[in-house]
Amino acid sequence: MTHTPILPSTFQALRVSKDDQGLSQVRLMTLTQAELPPGEVTVQVTHSSLNYKDGMAVAGRPGILRRLPMTPGIDLAGTVLHDETATYQAGETVIVTGWGLGERHDGGYATLARVPASWLVRAPAGTAAHWAMSVGTAGFTAMLAVMALEDHGLRPEESGEVLVTGAAGGVGSAAVALLARAGFNVTASTGRPQEADYLTRLGARQIIDRAELPSRRRPLESERWAGVVDTVGGATLAGAYASTRTHGSLAVCGLAGGAELETTVYPLILRGVNLLGIDSVTCPPGRREAAWRRLARDLPIETLVPMTQTRLLSEVPDLAQEILEGRVRGRTVIDVTG
Repeated sequence: MTHTPILPSTFQALRVSKDDQGLSQVRLMTLTQAELPPGEVTVQVTHSSLNYKDGMAVAGRPGILRRLPMTPGIDLAGTVLHDETATYQAGETVIVTGWGLGERHDGGYATLARVPASWLVRAPAGTAAHWAMSVGTAGFTAMLAVMALEDHGLRPEESGEVLVTGAAGGVGSAAVALLARAGFNVTASTGRPQEADYLTRLGARQIIDRAELPSRRRPLESERWAGVVDTVGGATLAGAYASTRTHGSLAVCGLAGGAELETTVYPLILRGVNLLGIDSVTCPPGRREAAWRRLARDLPIETLVPMTQTRLLSEVPDLAQEILEGRVRGRTVIDVTG
């Protein structure tokens, strides 16, 4: 005879709501188990992370949280307490990223979560929750970008420079480290020249200021990049696209520099350049699992240490402002238990 485990009756969560004047409020609250959203799996969350989208959600930026009140946090890792589908065993370490977590569904900034079983990924063997959130959506997205470039023919022994834009951010830092580990000649573009030593330690061979990238003044610029991981969008993406080499590819996964793309089709039809969209939110389970297995191999904890800081759940409101102002380097793990 099986017994349903006794789950915690209350838990802590960072909640975003609106006051009577319609202004955003962020408070650390005690909630009851009955306030958990629908889902088959209940997870004891130990760690989450800070992403740019989390910063926008906590700061009350419109268009991120689809309902209020809401618990933000687009990543979480922890241990299974109960799974109604019996897919996961109690005590297994699991990871959730994407699928609307922290946007439409209460997210990782809480000590307890309930999610659909199809959203979970088992943590790769030999890894822990803190490692998983050192990677988080940022590292997972970077891995998908690298895999997409490789799928379209990018090879270390054949390629020239591979550009990473927004290189000092979470996705950019992980992309630099992953590409360098794979043997690529990485050029890191950043608007923060003080981060040059940091990016060099991650494996970048060249550091350029983002102002050195050509703006989209001409349909085609001189060919330079064999591949690009773009985390910025806007004019930065347009310039990188115009200067990508024949049959090169750009993996596009960010819009910190703007959502508009003012460019032409010439790189597509005259150079055969590939624009590859990277979707980490609804990435299919098979691809998702493959990416996490490779992350465990190619982004071990010792590689993550220089790009990772760990902070407490109570610090998230202040951290949200810092990441929106471009003052957060690399990855920030949120310890939700402290």
